[in-house]
Amino acid sequence: MARYTGPRTKIARKFKEPIYGPDKYLDRKNYPPGQHGQSRKRSKLSEYGMQLQEKQKAKYTYGMLERQFKKLFQKAASKKGITGQNLIKLIESRLDNVVFRLGIAPTRAAARQLVTHRHILVNGKITNIPSMLLVPGDVVTVRERSQALEVVTNSLNGRSNPYTWLEWDANMMSGKFMNYPEREQVPENINEQAIVELYSK
Repeated sequence: MARYTGPRTKIARKFKEPIYGPDKYLDRKNYPPGQHGQSRKRSKLSEYGMQLQEKQKAKYTYGMLERQFKKLFQKAASKKGITGQNLIKLIESRLDNVVFRLGIAPTRAAARQLVTHRHILVNGKITNIPSMLLVPGDVVTVRERSQALEVVTNSLNGRSNPYTWLEWDANMMSGKFMNYPEREQVPENINEQAIVELYSK
C-alpha cells in the first residue's frame, strides 16, 4: 500500500479513534465511513481481523509503509526483550516521529515534509530520510535558515507537555533523544501484542 494522503477523518472514523489528534468531525460522526456506516450492523471481528486492524492502525498513526513496518518488526524481534515493546521503541525513534514529538511540526506528515525538504539537522548534518532511526544521544536541530518558517514557529508556539525521553533547548531550537521510551510513556492506543501475534502466524 502506498502512503495514505486522503482524508484523515475517514481513517479516524474507521478505527473509531482520533489517531491523528483531536478531530471535531470524528466527535460528530463517531461511526464508520461509507453509505451504510451508521445503519449497517457490523459483524464481530475475528481474532485475525482484530490483529490486522491493530497493525493498520499503527501504520496509519506513524505514516509507515508495509515494507518499512515489517522491517522494523524483524529488527524488534531480533533484539532482547519483549518484541512488541521493542517495536514501539524503534518506531518512536524514527526521525519524523521525534521531530513531531519535539513540537517542531504539528503532525507527523508535516515533520516528514520538513525532513525531506532538508530543514532538519541530526548531529549537525543535514538529513532527508524521515525513517532514520535515532539512538540515545542524537541531537535534532532546526536548520538555521529554516527557523523562521511559519509551520515551525506556529508549532513551537503551541508546544506543551514535553516527553520525558526528549530534551528541548528553545534557544538553540534543538532537541536531544535521551533514551528509548518505555511503553507506558507512549500515549498511542496500540495493542502491540496483537501485531506480534499477527506476524507470528
